[in-house]
Amino acid sequence: MKIANKSFSRVIGIGFLITLTIILTACGAKNSSKTAGSAQTLRLAAAAQLNTIDISTSSGYGQTGNVYESFYRLGKNGKPTAGLAKATKVSADGKTYTFTLRNAKWSNGDPIVAQDFVYSWHRTINPATKSEYAYLFEGIKNAKAISEGKLAPDQLGISAPDQKTVVVTLERPISYFKVLMAYPLFAPQNQKVVEKYGKKYATNSKYMVYSGPFKISGWKGTNNSWQFVKNNEYWDAKKVKLQAISYKVVSDPQTSLDLYQNNQLDLSKLSQEQVANYENDKEYIQYPYSYVSFLSYNFASTDANKQKILTNRDARLAISLALDRKQLTKKVLGNGSLVPTGFVSTDLAKDPQTGKDFSVAQKTANTLDYNTKLAKIKWKAAQNATGIHNVTLTVLAGNDNGDDPSTGIVVQYLKGQLEKVLPGLSIKIRAVPTQVANSERRQGKFDIALTGWGADFNDPISFLMIPEKGTDYNYGKYDNAEYNALLAKANGTDANNSEKRWQDMAQASQLLSQDQGVTPLYQSVYSFLQKDNVKGIIHNTAGTQWNYKYAYIK
Repeated sequence: MKIANKSFSRVIGIGFLITLTIILTACGAKNSSKTAGSAQTLRLAAAAQLNTIDISTSSGYGQTGNVYESFYRLGKNGKPTAGLAKATKVSADGKTYTFTLRNAKWSNGDPIVAQDFVYSWHRTINPATKSEYAYLFEGIKNAKAISEGKLAPDQLGISAPDQKTVVVTLERPISYFKVLMAYPLFAPQNQKVVEKYGKKYATNSKYMVYSGPFKISGWKGTNNSWQFVKNNEYWDAKKVKLQAISYKVVSDPQTSLDLYQNNQLDLSKLSQEQVANYENDKEYIQYPYSYVSFLSYNFASTDANKQKILTNRDARLAISLALDRKQLTKKVLGNGSLVPTGFVSTDLAKDPQTGKDFSVAQKTANTLDYNTKLAKIKWKAAQNATGIHNVTLTVLAGNDNGDDPSTGIVVQYLKGQLEKVLPGLSIKIRAVPTQVANSERRQGKFDIALTGWGADFNDPISFLMIPEKGTDYNYGKYDNAEYNALLAKANGTDANNSEKRWQDMAQASQLLSQDQGVTPLYQSVYSFLQKDNVKGIIHNTAGTQWNYKYAYIK
């Protein structure tokens, strides 16, 4: 997912759960959404307008798996399920994937052919497109060189030997490649339609065609309401029970709750204050999200004294150990957020051998624990080693109206706790519009940034690649040779050995915690009230979070 300051309005590719805080709605009485002509209509409220429907330029894909489909689609527990590919062959070395397409059509009746995938991928990775997600193509032959402008897009490792066959060539085995291929970013695009509409393409729902179970209707680019309607040309349309999903911008949690209680909404996302009142309600439900909020340190600070402190491991450990994450999640936030065991979110990936969650494998003692005694010892060691006994560090945070309201209370907690536990440390808060904060981080103009990351796919590497040397989102310039080597093994020599690769990643995450290359704070969990007659929704912590293909009103 796109990285963002904590008050992100994204994401983060973070998906429409953030940019579109989805609230399922329906008409009728509490246990029935049936009204004339709309028995299978859900009405969804969004916290913000839908900003784009172009998969090549999108900044989030949390909902678009419902209108765009790739070789696979994301099913339960983050597993890839049947999509536009009816068969897949993988070469012995894991570097060549051959997809055979099923008989499928675009929403306008055109056949979906192999060249649609080739065209789509070429369009997205072209540097001129400025795709925020071009980095996810890395590992596909020539992708990195193309995104850097060193090769032409047609040199990408994808070809269409015939209308039903797509061949993808990788530079190295990618163990999570099938899961990645369920991401809407990799869905096909109809070249004929793109060229027909030109600059109008994707500026209005009518200037687009769709490959998924639904198509978009009534979206004009800036309006506050639109619909997903059933795509009758979809290859598996007989499985789709909903006739329509209506969206309307409802940004205020209390308005949403009022509509829910008046039986006009089926599901209402609860604010921090509302959770306390409704967490024991029978209709209360939580949906975890892979987004982990964390502190990013500027290892390349131009201020000599600040750099000495920020690059000192004991200083970073002291900061981490001074924070009571249980208090932060339970008392300060109070919205059901989880205490992380490391940088990788809980419920993202399971050990292929034991089935245990990665959160168990990465847990490391004396790193994320609340231990003020040890924090003071580490801080004293850092002061002695650097000769700096008093320092002021600024915490940068995005803080737009309409963003996650937790930003303000989190930064105040950080300031109060760190100044109380660590003598000689003063914290300033710089709360600016999110866009400004993101720009300042990219330019390295920060000491510590309150930021976050949400996984684009269900694999630990989606998190672990962020602090790796040279990655686009390593704005703090963290660089640990042992960490880099472990990730190189996971992505290289051990890529085809699932258990060795798992151990590489577990060790890397443990090392990151021991070094506090980043300091995880909490994992987002979203709380809702949901009517009990809404069935069949598939929710995942990463990627396309909401799958309505099998949803229905009972």
